[in-house]
Amino acid sequence: MSRIDLHLHTTHSDGSFSTRDVMAFAKQAGVTALAITDHDIVEGIAEATAIGAELGIEVVPGVEISSRLGESELHILGYFLNWTDPLLAQRLSTLRDSRHTRNPKIVQRLNELGIPITYEEVRALAGTESVGRPHIARLLMEKKFVTSAKEAFDRYLANGRPAFVDRELPEPAEAVRWIREAGGVPVLAHPTWVRTSADGLRTLVRDLKAAGLGGIEVHYSTHTPSQTTEYLELAKQCDLLVTGGSDFHGVTKPDIEVGIGRGQLKVSEKLLDPLRKAATSN
Repeated sequence: MSRIDLHLHTTHSDGSFSTRDVMAFAKQAGVTALAITDHDIVEGIAEATAIGAELGIEVVPGVEISSRLGESELHILGYFLNWTDPLLAQRLSTLRDSRHTRNPKIVQRLNELGIPITYEEVRALAGTESVGRPHIARLLMEKKFVTSAKEAFDRYLANGRPAFVDRELPEPAEAVRWIREAGGVPVLAHPTWVRTSADGLRTLVRDLKAAGLGGIEVHYSTHTPSQTTEYLELAKQCDLLVTGGSDFHGVTKPDIEVGIGRGQLKVSEKLLDPLRKAATSN
């Protein structure tokens, strides 16, 4: 059964599997097209495209950009963008730098809580310049301070927990603009993560649509059937494209698999052409 997956992470950001491994998982799952959407970095796209040519899988150039909405983060996915654009590269580099400023402070707070880890250990485990809290969570797991990434975030790393440190991020409308200016289609990632009411989400989506938002990630691993229906209706009301993906990370989200999420995810190939056409007309 063929399917697409437009939300995948590799070791270039906070995924635990290499680009080649993720592509192999996609082939096994019957995925015919996918997007590598690493956080604030596009370094895996070239390799994925080459491997995709070998495996017969279309690779959509993608990225997931972090932005700030009130006291929480909001993520904007970008598809079919010019990932070699110098201005985009500069902007993404700035976001990665904000992590390098924050991460040692998180480690220091963990040290003060009696957890003896170093930032050098975190960076060695990450093996990438896009180092984030999931890498710290993985190190805590490896050193047996927690049993899962969820526990690491719930006890230490999430907003409001004792080791949390904020970082500088663009506003959501600015992240949308960055993707548009790189020739891509901006899509609101996992709307279920947005900490607001249904009316608040509708207002946010309409505001972002005015700023250039092109779609909503309706089909997602942890969306319930009722949420999927709600977001489909929201996309229709706001005249936005529908996308979907697993948000595969590997060991930090062990219940989510490429192409199928928690087993029931099925993102139709029919959603790809409208996205491609929207990018062409951008």
